[in-house]
Amino acid sequence: MATKKENKATELQKKLFMKKKNAGLTMSDAEIKTADKFAENYKKFLDEAKTEREAVKAAVSILKKNGFSEYQKGKKYKAGDKIYYSNRGKAIILSVIGKEGIENGVNILAAHIDSPRLDLKQNPVYEDTEMAYFKTHYYGGIKKYQWTTIPLSLHGVIVKSNGETVEVNIGEDDKDPVFVVTDLLPHLAQEQMKRPAARIITGEELNILIGSRPFKDDEASELVKLNIMNILFEKYGITEEDFISAELEAVPAFKSKDIGFDRSLIGAYGQDDRVCAYTAMMATVDVKGIPSKTVVTVLTDKEETGSDGNTGLQSSYLEYFIYDLAESYGKNGRDVLSASKCLSADVNAGFDPTFADVLERKNSAYVGKGTVLTKFTGAGGKSGTNDASAEFVGYVRHIFDENDVVWQTGELGKVDLGGGGTVAKYIANLNVDTIDLGVPVLSMHAPFEVTSKADVYMTYKAFGAFIK
Repeated sequence: MATKKENKATELQKKLFMKKKNAGLTMSDAEIKTADKFAENYKKFLDEAKTEREAVKAAVSILKKNGFSEYQKGKKYKAGDKIYYSNRGKAIILSVIGKEGIENGVNILAAHIDSPRLDLKQNPVYEDTEMAYFKTHYYGGIKKYQWTTIPLSLHGVIVKSNGETVEVNIGEDDKDPVFVVTDLLPHLAQEQMKRPAARIITGEELNILIGSRPFKDDEASELVKLNIMNILFEKYGITEEDFISAELEAVPAFKSKDIGFDRSLIGAYGQDDRVCAYTAMMATVDVKGIPSKTVVTVLTDKEETGSDGNTGLQSSYLEYFIYDLAESYGKNGRDVLSASKCLSADVNAGFDPTFADVLERKNSAYVGKGTVLTKFTGAGGKSGTNDASAEFVGYVRHIFDENDVVWQTGELGKVDLGGGGTVAKYIANLNVDTIDLGVPVLSMHAPFEVTSKADVYMTYKAFGAFIK
């Protein structure tokens, strides 16, 4: 009798209880191989696209190879046409025209391609005790101490006074020099270690060491700075004043690497949120045949600083693109947006057992258990969030289940501790049904973030299922 009860209870548990699946146990050996292959191409993208400008450049290269052409405003495109629009080289929209009339809405995927980093100040170069440095201003939310004593590369553009633009990429090639923010040796750090963690290194201490060899002249002062500026002038034809009109970003010089004896994880800089940008882009590129609804995928800038500015999603460039597309068919852009649906493609915190006290186990995302659906973000009492409706959550989970997507739900930490934002609310504010979907990440916002290859692939698969 007891055995029967236990069997019935087990049956009921299987039927009634929710259990997060491990993607590695759910996927076939063939699908795991496919996921691993997908990860290799993703790693190449990460290494090519360490800034938003480089991400757009890499995206355009991929798109052109896959039959996408540059968008022409006013042109009426036919079903199956593939187009892209670059916003100032720092954000990009790609689209595949669907079979249905655009008035029935579009399916939107929205990710961001900026990541935390160190930006150079407008007057960055200085010399102190016969060493030359760059002054920086950190971009996005970082733990400042993580950016010391690691090799840094320099990326970006310098616009000279004559209007010429010079591209800079130093530190990625094995033959290149790298740069570094120095730190105090532990023998002399007694007072430093008494500082609160947020101030172990301050913003003004994030100075990048760039050289120490003086220009050979006994008469002038600041000979190390002079030598550095002379090197830059000979290589790029720039003067110190040209830094005023430059966007130069210091990022980790690390290459993307497999992590673990089983190579199941990816370690790299900038996975928040280029992991979702790449998976969303490739799902759009790889869409089979002609999708029912038009697909609009936006890879945006400025999310890490609040999405302000004309390349961030508080700008109207996505809205304008959809309005212009609608107008070419004689339709109202407002009606198109109101009928549209969106997956806001952004990462969530993966559960880290080392720091379990700030995470709530039942409602956390777990590495290796698939893509994570995040109904709401924000902080505290859901402040500053899009909170997806039950109807839209039901719609999305049905699609995933029908297409064998391994997925889970998650929140960003405990209620009174956690919090964070995505671009979801800016798209939802256009009267679009929107929910966040992305990859669980360990060490988020660190110079070297960690994701699971299975989760990356399941996110790609989820986007594909949503837009097909």
